[in-house]
Amino acid sequence: MKALDKKLIRDLSRLRGQIIAIALVVACGIASFVSMLSAYESLKLSQATYYQQYHFAQVFAQLKRAPESLSAQIREIPGVAQVQTRVIADVSLDIPGRNEPATGRLISIPERQTPMLNDLYIGKGRYIEPGRSDEVLISENFAQAHNLNLGDSVGAVINGRWQKLRIVGIALSPEYVYSIQGTGDIFPDNKRFGVFWMGRKALGTAFNMDGAFNDLTLTLMRGAVEADVIFHLDKLLEKYGGFGAYGRKDQLSNRFLSEEITQLQGTATIVPSIFLGIAAFLLHILLSRIIATQRDQIAVLKAFGYNNLSIGLHYLKFVLAIALTGAFLGTALGLWFGAAVTKNYTRFFSFPLLRYEAGISVVAGAIFISLGAAVIGAFMAVQKAVSLPPAEAMRPEPPAHFRRTIIERLGFQSLVSPVGRMILRNLERKPIQALLSIVGISLAVAILIVGRYSTDAMQYMIDVQYRHVQREDVTIVFNEPRPNRARYEVTHLPGVLRAEPFRTVPARLRFEHRTYRIGLTGLEVGGELRRLVNRNLHAVNLPENGVMLTTKLAEILGVKPGDVLTVEVLEGERPTRTVAVAGLVDELIGLAAYMDIRALHRLMQEGGTISGAYLAADSLQIERLYALLKRTPAVSGVSIREMAIARFQETIAGSLSIFTSVMVIFACVIAFGVVYNAARIALSERSRELATLRVIGFTQAEISVILLGEQAVLTLAAIPLGFAIGFGLCALMSLTYNSELYRIPLVVTRATFAFAFVVVTIAAIVSGAIVRRQLVNLDLVAVLKTRE
Repeated sequence: MKALDKKLIRDLSRLRGQIIAIALVVACGIASFVSMLSAYESLKLSQATYYQQYHFAQVFAQLKRAPESLSAQIREIPGVAQVQTRVIADVSLDIPGRNEPATGRLISIPERQTPMLNDLYIGKGRYIEPGRSDEVLISENFAQAHNLNLGDSVGAVINGRWQKLRIVGIALSPEYVYSIQGTGDIFPDNKRFGVFWMGRKALGTAFNMDGAFNDLTLTLMRGAVEADVIFHLDKLLEKYGGFGAYGRKDQLSNRFLSEEITQLQGTATIVPSIFLGIAAFLLHILLSRIIATQRDQIAVLKAFGYNNLSIGLHYLKFVLAIALTGAFLGTALGLWFGAAVTKNYTRFFSFPLLRYEAGISVVAGAIFISLGAAVIGAFMAVQKAVSLPPAEAMRPEPPAHFRRTIIERLGFQSLVSPVGRMILRNLERKPIQALLSIVGISLAVAILIVGRYSTDAMQYMIDVQYRHVQREDVTIVFNEPRPNRARYEVTHLPGVLRAEPFRTVPARLRFEHRTYRIGLTGLEVGGELRRLVNRNLHAVNLPENGVMLTTKLAEILGVKPGDVLTVEVLEGERPTRTVAVAGLVDELIGLAAYMDIRALHRLMQEGGTISGAYLAADSLQIERLYALLKRTPAVSGVSIREMAIARFQETIAGSLSIFTSVMVIFACVIAFGVVYNAARIALSERSRELATLRVIGFTQAEISVILLGEQAVLTLAAIPLGFAIGFGLCALMSLTYNSELYRIPLVVTRATFAFAFVVVTIAAIVSGAIVRRQLVNLDLVAVLKTRE
């Protein structure tokens, strides 16, 4: 074995504590980068594969009722490749052992199994058999939520008649990867909403749809223009009560899935890049300082005839050993964590198979960045050392400036003890080194704040959306608009303390070349159960005329208060009106457009029609209310606020829980690694000076204060800077998490700042204790002789 290789092994063993800490810093950066980007690639690949294999449609349309013969005319639309007509209806369900009402969406399928659009993956059981009108296939998530198995029955109110549906298969569809009931819902509720696939003949007969349909899906020929197909399709369906056709990008399940993938891409790019960038920067600083402490050893090697190339290769091996150790550990952790994040998405996205794919480019990119930072750091330090003549390099590095410090020039030296003056003098005479130490520790503080930021934002979102905006206990939705007298019937439901009716109208909002399809909601003025709030959480009153938009919807449409929108109503007489934007409201979940319910009635030229009601209910009578709603044919949907909060926590907070927990652990590891290495390197750099002070009479406590006091000053100076950097990184993340599904606010609590402060303080105390033990065991004679 060569002499330099023996030195390499000896150095790695002697510095094993620092090497482990640095390797962990590298590992955390690579693990976060690999895990998030691989999870993004896996989810995107699973979506594309599923859509292709199971023939996910490209255009969708709902209508009141049209004859089956119309499908021939639809096929003649230029660009249409395939047409599938269906019957779809939402019904109330009675699930055994469950008090709360649930909704089932019945979707017709051919009596005999044939390839079709939005084809079914049957995970358990079989396809329905012809002539068995009670047989259904059920969505997998709904079955799991209620422990339903093959052969079980579920009661349903079908067109006013009670009927039992027998489960013969459990299935998945690309149309319901993200299973929500309608545009008013944001998060899946597998206990309250399920999809059932039933024979076309049985479902058509039950809803008087023999030879007719109320829903259709299309695929397009290659090169077809989707907007042209939708235009012609809307013209055909207009007289049959069409609600406006839309493309795949606006299909509910696909929209939320694609939004989540886009969101994950931003998360997978920004947050891990922050971690990896910080880790690379810290690696550069730490390794360059470690090598700089060996300038005398480099000089000795040169004196014995080793050339610059040999010395450079020796230290290259040194840094590569550290960086590759961290890279190997980080890659392993990243792959494990990425698989866990990908698996976590199966909680609310339903795929037949969600495959985890980790691209070699992702792993290679992370390792390349870390190795590059290590090599550059080592190169700069070695180049500086080898540029000196051996005789000069063997001597301790002289102070850069021989002059009085600022405190001495200001005349305040009498206020500071000799030990304090030594600390301040050393910091002032090595400003670059001190600044880099402060920056390194501040970055550790910053990533601690970033790691805890998601928790703060989630709690704030729940408080705003479900304490200030949605204050109702129960929301009921009718299967079709009801006359004015229904509002009085709702108030007399058992347990109802207060009822506020609302009217929802499907509409297409247009401004210049931008459009958005959404439900226009009419609310009662002065309502207490559903309130509109501004950015400061102050209640906003609905104007007598005009529409109020959520800030994100206004951003999508490119409008501001005072602009005039074109509203194309997609219901009833389908009027087209112009409505002014009266103002904006701030909601963190979903998108919405609001009007005074009376103004909406005038726009529709109708009476006091309502679509549902928000209810405040007596908790003692809530079960009676649920029992009645389950068997009320007019009610197609029931939403319970407490369950909505639980769904939010399970879906959004749940999807971030693993990510947040691991990021906090990574941040703690990096923080300790940085502070510990800074203290150890400071000891290596100043060991001769401290030994000299001991020889001339300074006590053990005094030299400990000199070394650790300097580290304490650097740490205290770094904490405020770290707070500022962390807040800035959180602001960057807030901009990233800004989608139609939800917007994460820029909220960093005092608890998060306190957490970062405590972790860094503990890291500094533990590191100081370790370094102080080494000071106690400092061999004064050996240290003083090392450079002679």
